[in-house]
Amino acid sequence: MMRNSFLQLFRSRRRRSCCWLTKRTYYLTTPHLQNPSSSLGFFTQFPAKPITPFPSLIPPRLYSTRVSNESEDSELEEENGKYSLQDECSDGWEEEEEREPEIGDGGDGGGIVFGDILWGQQALSIANEVLLQFNDDLKIFSFKNTPRGYIYVRLDKLSEKFGCPTMEEIEQYSSLYNKRLEEVGESGEIPGNLALEVSSPGAERLLKVPDDLERFKEMPMRVRYVEDNLKPSALQKDGVFLLESVEIESDQCVWKLADAKENRDVLGKGRPMSRKQKDWRITLPFGSLKRVMLYLDY
Repeated sequence: MMRNSFLQLFRSRRRRSCCWLTKRTYYLTTPHLQNPSSSLGFFTQFPAKPITPFPSLIPPRLYSTRVSNESEDSELEEENGKYSLQDECSDGWEEEEEREPEIGDGGDGGGIVFGDILWGQQALSIANEVLLQFNDDLKIFSFKNTPRGYIYVRLDKLSEKFGCPTMEEIEQYSSLYNKRLEEVGESGEIPGNLALEVSSPGAERLLKVPDDLERFKEMPMRVRYVEDNLKPSALQKDGVFLLESVEIESDQCVWKLADAKENRDVLGKGRPMSRKQKDWRITLPFGSLKRVMLYLDY
């Protein structure tokens, strides 16, 4: 009976976009809690952890938790060296702007983004402090905060194929981080009414070149490149490749066609790659690589 109720609620609640397949993540909305900061910090305004009928097949950026100390959106202001939130009517969570990722954007491109927010550095320090309670396998992939008091953290698990922490790791980190934010917020050093989202990197995450290439060399990648990066007018090309080798000394890498649906369909639906496709290679300098992302449509 309980499982059927969850499934019914699961089908009726569809929240924000997510990378992979249908591009959707489904969330359960929790009932009212006596203590919003207890357990995993779930509360009624924001969705709780995502639920999926196929957890073993879902790559990164599926698991996320959201916690907050305010039931309404707010604006931050600083007064006498202390931060406070000024209430503002709102109809829900401040969603991240959906745009093509860029290296260092604080989202799917990784990196740290504070903007002009003075308390951002301390919030990041607290995030790193909490991370010390976990093993060295867990790192902060990206961190971003907004003037309205929202903090977005993506955690990267170095030993996992897609870089995706377990749901339990994300829940535990979210709970511990939220607790520390509350404690420091009571002193006025940071706002006391912050909202937090903790998740894993995007499934089709943007890769740093050359830093991330060796780590994900066994996975297909979508590569945007130019064959002659010295020509300003050179046309950009796009392909689904598999990394064959990285030559750090010469700042270049060798790619081959990945055995992916997009490459197989060139010869006709259902047909395997040809010998010519399997033997094809291209050598590209790092400077010619304009964008490299994980590719999931095998």
